[in-house]
Amino acid sequence: MTVKVRFFARFRELLGTDIPAEPEEGATLLSLVRDLARKRKEGYDAIFDEHGNFHEFVIVMRNGKRVEHGDAAAVRITDGDEIAVFPPVAGG
Repeated sequence: MTVKVRFFARFRELLGTDIPAEPEEGATLLSLVRDLARKRKEGYDAIFDEHGNFHEFVIVMRNGKRVEHGDAAAVRITDGDEIAVFPPVAGG
């Protein structure tokens, strides 16, 4: 199974973007992003809190649809998924 994970803005600077991943069968959205973010401590700390949960300001999407943080541990990754992880958006 192959999926693509895209980190944006500050997260992209820390972890890269358009990352192909081959998660194990049964992997969840939360576990996939955790595994990729662990490659760089600063990136992990920017996305996750001390309990391994997404910081409240992180926006996570699967195939263009937002996933609530409370659901991320239950959302199973499937072949071809595109995951996007955004920091808070500000502007005017």
